[in-house]
Amino acid sequence: MSSDPPTFAVPPGFLGLGRRERDAAISIAGIPLDIGTTNRSGARFGPQAIRQASRMLVDGAHPTAWIDVSKLMLSDIGDFRIALGDIPASLKAIEEQAAAMDHLVALGGEHGITLALLRALARRKGPLALIHFDAHVDTWPDNFGQSYAHGSVFYHAIEEQLVDPRRMIQIGIRSPVQREVFDWTVAQGVTIISSEEVHERGPYAVAERIRSVVGDAPSYLSFDIDALDPAFAPGTGTPEIGGLASWQAQSILRRLNGLHFAGMDVVEVAPAYDVAEITSLAAATMVYEYLALVAVIRSEAR
Repeated sequence: MSSDPPTFAVPPGFLGLGRRERDAAISIAGIPLDIGTTNRSGARFGPQAIRQASRMLVDGAHPTAWIDVSKLMLSDIGDFRIALGDIPASLKAIEEQAAAMDHLVALGGEHGITLALLRALARRKGPLALIHFDAHVDTWPDNFGQSYAHGSVFYHAIEEQLVDPRRMIQIGIRSPVQREVFDWTVAQGVTIISSEEVHERGPYAVAERIRSVVGDAPSYLSFDIDALDPAFAPGTGTPEIGGLASWQAQSILRRLNGLHFAGMDVVEVAPAYDVAEITSLAAATMVYEYLALVAVIRSEAR
């Protein structure tokens, strides 16, 4: 009989982690920022909801990688500081805190946090390849007059040369968008795979396309939970029908072994709109899949 506590009694850190030291191989941090949202707010409560839902993932090894992810050199360092009501100041504070992390997995929070995380990472590694799951391209020059809202993150990331757009791929795109914004994105060299294409081609073909785009470059994974259909992730601020099923996203991620990952975030979980924690659990599971990928890569490198 196992001496471990039942899942509902696991401590509140991600995967029940008690470590808070900042010298772990991989650090997990919450970033409770949502003042740049353009529809429903509430993603500031995402980190704690994702942590709570992650308790379902601690009662055994990963079923395909055969690694106990919770036993990795991980540390949940708590939540980053933000500047209440001030987006530029918050982004600066997030960047400063992220710069001290060797390999960071961030629990959002809105998608705007990714800009600060890419600024910190690109400072060390140069322009990154980007794997971006989302319903939206997030390359608007501004959102309703706010240039640093959550829909402008990758416009700035491209303009600031934080990512290499020729090695940037977006998966699950399906929202309404101005034609000039879409055309600008494609003109930069970004590869866009719509949700309809995911449904038609399947996870294996999509994973192979991701591999061909990012190659062997240091890669960042940004997973907006609204990439999933609202049937699988209702707890988000800007839901769009026709999205990925959670199994499709999971299957794609499991096929990205061997890539050179440098960091990850999962964003836009707004638990006030969730049902039975399904959105939070989906987000926690995407992080879990990422950690399994990184663990396998590191074990093979030894």
